[in-house]
Amino acid sequence: MLSALNNVRTFLLAIFMIMAGSGFLSTLIAVRLELGGTPAPLIGLVGTAYFAGLTVGSLRVGKLIGQVGHIRSIAAFLSMFSASSLSYALWQDVAFWTVLRFVDGFTIAGIFVCLESWLNDRTDSTTRSSALAAYMVALYLGQALGQFLLNLSQEAPALPFMFSAILLSLALLPVALTKATQPAIQDMKPLSIKRLYGISPLGVVGTAATGVMLGAFYALGAVFIRRLGLSISDVAFFTSCAIGGGVLLQWPLGMLSDRFDRRRVLVSSFMMAALVCAALTVLSEIRLLLFALGAMFGGLAFALYPLCVAHTNDHIEAGDRVGASGSLVMLYSAGAVAGPLIGSLGMAIFGPPGLFGTIGLAALLAALFGMWRLYAAPPVPSEDQTAYLGMARTTALAMTSEEEASEAP
Repeated sequence: MLSALNNVRTFLLAIFMIMAGSGFLSTLIAVRLELGGTPAPLIGLVGTAYFAGLTVGSLRVGKLIGQVGHIRSIAAFLSMFSASSLSYALWQDVAFWTVLRFVDGFTIAGIFVCLESWLNDRTDSTTRSSALAAYMVALYLGQALGQFLLNLSQEAPALPFMFSAILLSLALLPVALTKATQPAIQDMKPLSIKRLYGISPLGVVGTAATGVMLGAFYALGAVFIRRLGLSISDVAFFTSCAIGGGVLLQWPLGMLSDRFDRRRVLVSSFMMAALVCAALTVLSEIRLLLFALGAMFGGLAFALYPLCVAHTNDHIEAGDRVGASGSLVMLYSAGAVAGPLIGSLGMAIFGPPGLFGTIGLAALLAALFGMWRLYAAPPVPSEDQTAYLGMARTTALAMTSEEEASEAP
């Protein structure tokens, strides 16, 4: 394991710094817009722009990277991201910030593709699983710790954006100085959604529902906390609790899904997430309980995507997994684009509880669909199930790498 990490330590440091410098921006932007009196639907629109940029970037950046190489590409993406981060401090305007969030999403897609293809190239089937696990830990840890940069805004409004730009700029150093060979970008053609639904209906519906849930949470979770009357430091702690819960519960739920009917674990996770969301709508006034419920929500919601991926892989031939990975990424992204808009409408109609009310409704509908699938089709025998691997939703390259790792002897 240590040798596997040694080969990719450069990329682990880079992703940690990138997420520390950018993972809090969605929270900060939502808080600033909320403090400026921006209506929830417009805040949701700004959040949607990020996921739209991420989707477009995932589809388009491969060709650019193939033309100019990884180091030049990641230098361009990080420079653009750093400039975008500083630009938020110039002018607070919904339309301007919507454009900047689209740019952020596009550039982070390029960064993910560069780092994940490099990570895949630097490992083999015996070390890839350990390297990917470390990559996800570095990603989540950077994102969680970065939330506390929100507290700097109490001293100077522009300071968090400056720190974001500094961290993003410094993240280029370990990559620019690496001696690692630049890999080739794989050409991935997604399966049609219709065909994928025919293979795994629950995988398709569950992935889209998870996108709605997490897209709404990332875009509007900070607004929910602020409209409860809590401070910016509480926003940072709540978001960190959710991310920390996501790290802690992914593997226990994954192990359960490897031993039992994975559909039942997936349906139970959706149902429990719906119950936690219901509790957040009625018990959010109790401070300690709010943070505990946030951690429980993150633990369940963050595990849903890898569970959906593993369930889909249980039903698909090995040769189609790369195409299925691309389709699942697109489904998640489509859900994440819709999530902030749906969540913001819920908040506009029902107030702060409307956010987790709509998230919980998405989870409940997915759970009910899953219950129908339990009776409509027999389970895959546990010995024939593919191995669960925890993951964040980044690009199809990471998913392909994890699938290859799961097939290692």
